[in-house]
Amino acid sequence: MKTLLVLWSSQTGNTLQLAKAAAAAAMQESSVTVRIMPALQAGVDELLGCDALLLATPENFGYVAGALKDFFDRTYYPAQGKVAGLPYAILISAGNDGLGTQQAIERIARGYGWRQAYPPLLVRGLPQAADLAAAAELGATLAA
Repeated sequence: MKTLLVLWSSQTGNTLQLAKAAAAAAMQESSVTVRIMPALQAGVDELLGCDALLLATPENFGYVAGALKDFFDRTYYPAQGKVAGLPYAILISAGNDGLGTQQAIERIARGYGWRQAYPPLLVRGLPQAADLAAAAELGATLAA
C-alpha cells in the first residue's frame, strides 16, 4: 500500500480546510493510505515513510509558514539522498499572490530532489467551492 503524506500549517483554518478536501479525495483511492498531520508534528520518519507528499501552507509575509519551514529544517539533512524523486505538490492559501511562497518551496524541493507531480494550487482569499474542488482534484491526482 502506498502512503500520501499531507502536511499542513494553518493559522486561520483556510489552509487546513483545503488540505482536508485534498486528503478526503485521496482517501477514495483504496490502495493509498493518507496521513494528514501538522507540519510541526511530522519528522524524518514520516517523510521517509511516504510515497508522495502534499505541502499545504498559508502565505506568511510572502513566504512559507514557519511550521513548514521548521519541518524542512528538521528533515533536510537526515533525508538527504533518501527521498530523491519523491512526487510532491503544493497547496498555498494566500492573502497576496502566493508566488514568493511557491518559489521558496520549489527551491527547497529541488534541494531534496523531489519531483513536482501537480501544478501548485494557489488559493487567494477565503476558499470557495471551486477552490475546494480544485484541492480535491489535487489530492485525487496525487493518490492515483
